[in-house]
Order: sequence, then structure tokens, then C-alpha cells
Amino acid sequence: MKLDTLTRLERHAKRLGEIAAVLGKYGLADLFGGFDYPWLKERFVSSDGQKLSGLGTEAKVRLALTELGTTFIKLGQMLSTRGDLVGPALAAELAGLQANVPPEPLETTRATIESELGNPVNGLFASFDDKPIASASIAQVYGARTHDGSSVVVKVLRTGIVEKAATDLEIVQGLAELLEKHSPMLRPYQPVGIVRQFRRTLLREMDFTYERRNLEKFAENFAGDETIHIPCVHPGLCTRRVITMERLTGIPGTDAQALRDSGEDLTEFARRGANMYLEMVFRDAFYHADPHPGNLMLMPGCVVGVLDCGQVGRIDEELREDVEALLFAIVEHDSAQVADMVLRLGAVPPDCQRDRLRIDLDDFLSDYIGHSLHDIDVGTALSTLIEIIRRHHIVLPPPLALLLKTIIVLEGTSRLFSPDVSIAELMGRYYPSMIRRRFSPGRVLGKTRRMYRDWDRLIGIMPRHLSELLSRMRDGTLTVHLDHRHLDPVINRLVLGVLTAALFLGSSELWSRQAPPLIFGVSVFGALGYLLSVYLGWRLLRAIRRSGNISSKD
Repeated sequence: MKLDTLTRLERHAKRLGEIAAVLGKYGLADLFGGFDYPWLKERFVSSDGQKLSGLGTEAKVRLALTELGTTFIKLGQMLSTRGDLVGPALAAELAGLQANVPPEPLETTRATIESELGNPVNGLFASFDDKPIASASIAQVYGARTHDGSSVVVKVLRTGIVEKAATDLEIVQGLAELLEKHSPMLRPYQPVGIVRQFRRTLLREMDFTYERRNLEKFAENFAGDETIHIPCVHPGLCTRRVITMERLTGIPGTDAQALRDSGEDLTEFARRGANMYLEMVFRDAFYHADPHPGNLMLMPGCVVGVLDCGQVGRIDEELREDVEALLFAIVEHDSAQVADMVLRLGAVPPDCQRDRLRIDLDDFLSDYIGHSLHDIDVGTALSTLIEIIRRHHIVLPPPLALLLKTIIVLEGTSRLFSPDVSIAELMGRYYPSMIRRRFSPGRVLGKTRRMYRDWDRLIGIMPRHLSELLSRMRDGTLTVHLDHRHLDPVINRLVLGVLTAALFLGSSELWSRQAPPLIFGVSVFGALGYLLSVYLGWRLLRAIRRSGNISSKD
């Protein structure tokens, strides 16, 4: 039996109390003020009365998520890609979420490796480092050397992390359902949909078979490019909880001083890295979705090394065409077309002011008219576009939101390596190839083939459905279901009017015939009927008056 929301939360009352205490400490418990569940509201109080008045709301959210642990840190990192939902300020703050987690004991890590790979560590590797290279919230990374002399890194999932994440995910799901129902402040952020996407992303990140496939796919896509190096995977030393890959030698992108002292052309390095990402997006439709400096490495010969391929993005052919059309409209400064594409791509609320949206987009594009591509900051431009979209309460599909966030981060990373690199200028080089692909014979043939299949299916089923429709019409069994909206008040008033009129006429008949019992010659039931019909008539007139003029079409 599926447990309802409150039952799921009560099962994890202890953990929920910890969450409530942290939210209270950072002054975030007021987000849950709409909850009408006393046992839950009592938990959303400060555990120690700590005041953090000097911090903004965005900083408090980041600190609270950090204190709550792995699952919530990952949730914050995912929300950092949804500037259209949480706003650019909070998205930028959440992008800095990092987990400072002490490493697990070496014996625990070795036990995990041995249970997963079925052999002792000494039999699997010629040497295995005692201290981890990195210790993150989900996994730890150790250096090792295989028996054939290859230098590798071994990424091992933390013990018990899957079980703890399952508990937190159940709590987060329950809270999201309550938030969407009771918190008007957070309801527009679609918390249930966000948690559903987050759950899928987190579970994949804790299954290293996905990262292995990503590495193999990237290596295949860039097999002929000597300027890009993707770590090789050792399949025999990989499972769902352990992944072994080539150890890259070079300078991490976060070591700014070492990069400057390397003597390499950093402008060329930044350009190669940016071109790699643009190739992933516009050529492969499969891209590394976390292009911050720590995931890039300067290798000898100005080769770009790529690290941590656990987070990726995919865009299907239809979305890629829509994104390209949006870019075409932006390049051509066509605000009407930009507005049409935004309305087509996003989930638009019924009360969206489309004319106001076009005016805002026209003002946005006017800031870039006359500027060369080299002078355009794509990150700032996309952040402004996302803010406009959010202002009009338009929700972008997750794949598009992730893509825009990736390009924004890529712009900042490229400028960090070299201020002379312009993503807009590099993207401009893809403009002709986009046009060629859009009008290529292969694409036209593919669309024609899809249209043929759709029409063939429609033509194939139409005779049967028409025959069934005609048969039902002939037999008199055809039923039509109509969904009338906003008719209940009208019908209720009509029924009340008929009852009032009938009561008035019936009372008049009783009064005129002096139907007993009588008081001073007046029929008691006739008089009571008169009074009740007057009261009902007054209520009906008041309802009509409140809703507008009686001749109004509304």
C-alpha cells in the first residue's frame, strides 16, 4: 500500500526534526507557515535561537542546505541550474555549494572495492594509495596503479550513502507535496516537479555505470581530436559503486598561479575548451553539464583534459532545432520571434501578458544592437533573458534550463582562463553550420520520413474509426461528453429562481383560498411561504448584483 504524504514524513520523524531545526536556525521555517499540521509546525522552530540577521536569504539557504548534508547539497546544486524558477541571485549562490566531508576509513573503502570487484585490493592493483585524492559527499577518489603499469584513479561510493539518500528523498518528496499544497510563496516553483527531476538525477549520479557510459561516449565523439583528452575507462575494474579510469597528468583549472606559470597559451586553451563544449551541444546533442574550472585540466601541449563526467545533458533533435531557432532570432534581433520561441519552449501561465513580454525582450535585444560578437557577454545576456522569463512566470523545460546554465558557467570559466575568449564569437562560427544542417537534404528527408509515418498511421486508423462512428450513429449508441466550465453558479441561480417563483405562486394560492390553519383570517402556510420566497428572492438578487449587471455576458 502506498503511504500518504504525512505517513511518509512520520516514518522519518527524527530526521525531519533535524531538518526542521536547521531551517529554524537559519530563519527559513516561515516558508512552511501555511502548514495546518500541528505536529509538523512544532518542529519548525529554532533549535538554539541563533540569529543570522546579517545574512541574506540566498546565503541562508546555501548554509542550511550545506548543514543538511549530501542529498540537500545535491538538491541545491540542481536548483542552481534553474534560474528560471529560483531567480538568478539564488541560483548563483547555490552554484557555490560544496561539501566538506572527511574521508572514510581506508579499511571501509577497501572493503567496498573488494565486495564489488570480488578480489582483494592487492590482487586488483599493483599499488593503492592510502590517502584519497579527493573526498566528496557521494564518493572518494584514490590514486592507484594497475598491474600493467597504468596510473589510474579509483572512485568509490561512500558506504551507506544510497540508504541515507533514500530516506532524505522520501522526506523531500513529502515536503514538496505539502509545499505545493500549502505554501503560496513556493507553489510557483513547482516543488513536486523539481523533486521528481532531482530524484532521477541523484540516483543516476550514485550509479557509476552511467558515468562510465558517459566517458566512453565522450571518448568516442572526440576520438579524432588530439586537442581533447577524455580519461580511458578500465571496464574490468568498474561496477555500480566503483569506477576506475585513467589518471590525467596536468594542471587543474582551479590553480590559477600554476596555469600562468606553465608557459602555455591560455587563450588557446580556453578557446579549445569552449569549442569542445559547443561541439558537444551543437554537434553531438550530448554534453558535459558542469564546465567549472575544477573539471578541466591543462595537459602538456595545451591539451584540454576533462574530469568528472557524472553530470551530463542531452537535448533531442526537436529541442535542438528550437534552441537554434531561438539563437537565430537573437542574432537577428527579432524580438517578436524570440518571444514566440520562449512561449513555445516554456510552460506559459494563462495570465501571461504576451505584449509586455515582447516589449521586455525588445528592450533586452536593444542593448546588444551594434555590438560586435566579441564584446557580447553571453553569460550576462542569458542571465538577463532567464530573469525576464521568470518575471513572466514562464517555466522552461529542464533540458533547456540545464543547457542555458551550462553556457552561462562556460562563459565565466572561459573568461577566467583568458579574458580574450568570447563565447558569442565562437558560437557565431556555428551559425552557418546550423543553417546548413537545418536545410540539409538529410534533415529534410528525415522530417519527410517522420511526416510520412505520421500520415500513414493516421490514414490507416481513420477508416476503422469512421466506420465505428457511423455504426454508433446508426445504432443510436453515440454519446458526446461535454465539459461545461463555470456553469454551476448559473444553473444554481436558475434553479433557485424557479423554486422561488413556484413557492411564491403556491403561497399566493394558499393565501387566496384561506387554507387552514388561519390566524386573523390569514393562512399560516401561505404567509410563511411568502416570507420564504421574499428571502430567497432577495438572496438571488444580491448574488446577481455581486456578480455584475444582469445583462452582463460574464
